[in-house]
Amino acid sequence: MNKALLSGDTVPMVLRLWRTWVRPHWPQLALVLVCIGVAGGTTGLYPVLINKAYDAFTARDERAVLYGPLLVIAVTTVRGFALYAQAVLTNRVITRIEADMQTALYAHLIDSDLAQLGRESPAALTQRFTTDFAFIKEALTRIFTVFLRDVASIAALIAAMLWMDPFLTLVAALVAPFVSLPITRLGKKLRRVATSTQEEIGAMASHVSESLAGARVAKVFALEGYLKGRAGEAFETIRRLKMKAANARAKLDPLLEIGGGLAVAAVLVLIGWRIMRGESTVGEFTGFVSALLLAAQPLQAIGKLHAVVQEAMAALRRYFAIVDTQPTIVDSQGAAPLAVRGGAIAFRDARFRYRDDHPALEGIDLDLPAGTTTALVGRSGSGKSTLMALVPRLYDVTGGGVAIDGQDVRDVTLASLRANIAVVSQEVVLFDDTIRANIAFGRPGASDEEIVAAAKAAAAHDFIARLPEGYDTRVGDRGSRLSGGERQRVSLARAILKDAPILLLDEATSALDTESERLVQEALGRLMKGRTTLVIAHRLSTVRDADLIVVLDQGRVVETGRHEALVAAGGLYAKLHRLQLADDTREAPAAPIRAS
Repeated sequence: MNKALLSGDTVPMVLRLWRTWVRPHWPQLALVLVCIGVAGGTTGLYPVLINKAYDAFTARDERAVLYGPLLVIAVTTVRGFALYAQAVLTNRVITRIEADMQTALYAHLIDSDLAQLGRESPAALTQRFTTDFAFIKEALTRIFTVFLRDVASIAALIAAMLWMDPFLTLVAALVAPFVSLPITRLGKKLRRVATSTQEEIGAMASHVSESLAGARVAKVFALEGYLKGRAGEAFETIRRLKMKAANARAKLDPLLEIGGGLAVAAVLVLIGWRIMRGESTVGEFTGFVSALLLAAQPLQAIGKLHAVVQEAMAALRRYFAIVDTQPTIVDSQGAAPLAVRGGAIAFRDARFRYRDDHPALEGIDLDLPAGTTTALVGRSGSGKSTLMALVPRLYDVTGGGVAIDGQDVRDVTLASLRANIAVVSQEVVLFDDTIRANIAFGRPGASDEEIVAAAKAAAAHDFIARLPEGYDTRVGDRGSRLSGGERQRVSLARAILKDAPILLLDEATSALDTESERLVQEALGRLMKGRTTLVIAHRLSTVRDADLIVVLDQGRVVETGRHEALVAAGGLYAKLHRLQLADDTREAPAAPIRAS
């Protein structure tokens, strides 16, 4: 690949792409190169055949009429089969490379920290698998089907031209430097524009996904005009960037045409002058000009390939930027499996910051004895969810530590830690699979009887049985085919099936109707018996029987105790209790979580 195509940080990225993804397919690539060599070599025979044919016709050699067409048919047939084999083999390799790279990117994102995933919206990350890979695939395909093939063709044609007239070949080559410089400049501009375009497309995808997901709110608040305006601005920005790229690419054709025209003009002057002086034949003239004209098309294709490569390099840089970001929450060296003896949880001066200037938790010291239920209460933003997230290491403390049965969670393997924790969140996550599969995620390999028993314990079996396909009903994207309460009960069944010694419940019954809530609370009470449970509840009536209530405010523990003692103390808990008391008197009181 010439210097115009490989410049700056392009070389390291291309070498990395070659070593990691392309080189493993070298046997098939070797066959591609053989096909390319055959196709290029047969291309170089065209001007030679033309040269010999004209000279034979001039000498009135009758054999040329018979053998000339047969040779042309033979050459074109060989070239045709070589091009077909090259295309098939190339597509096989490129699609394999694309799938491998996408698999690696997805695996990296799944293993990434929540903090890394939160830097970009899901829609923007999804766009990496479509738009960015379209650029990379296009560049790889053109390199193997256009660049290498055309390089081989040009090499064969140059060899033919050198054989026919070395001096004219040198004259034609002098035009190349004057064309390559502006092409290189255009390539740098295209890379900048491509980077901006891909980022804007990601932002646009995020906006479209966000607005469609929030269509109900948008309609209620009459936000259609606002959303259309935002989308229109995003589409217009992308349009302008695409126009810049199109205009830059459009400059390539005239540059290549003018360069080719200058080369042909110079050759015409020199060879015409030599024919008039009797130093050359018409056959040599025809053969050389044919070779030059045949070389013009692959030269133009290589020039245009520069634009495609620059766009792919912008996408490849974004790809490597993600896969090079290593997760920080990983198994420490020498990490051992968690040995659960009872499930006691201890926070020791635990601190956490999402940003350096924004402490979320400060100096948390708590002991949660094994088999007890601890409730976290407080205003929104007080740190309840953050504190709970430290237990399964969704985030790591920035100071202090968290231990389970005396073992720091950072010193045990993530797999063993999370295998001993079941989580039910108010943000229910279901995958677009069957209800049976979504419940079975709690314990892969569970029998149908165990799945049904878990669903019954979560008060989900009755509504599942009424569905046309029962447990084989697909829940849709994020559970869209189920109601909020149904999704919550499937999620609860999944946690019940896991049967972990530590339970994390984040407003686990928030989406249930009164009857279902009563049934689920009873099931949770049975499940919580003998297990260490950490509960987040905004409705204080649901946790009044907890063994310990921890009141958080601005990332600090301000009160601890049981319900009656905290109400009598007259602190923040009592204030929150009074604020909710009026609501509790207007509706049936929620069933408290009680370990039975």
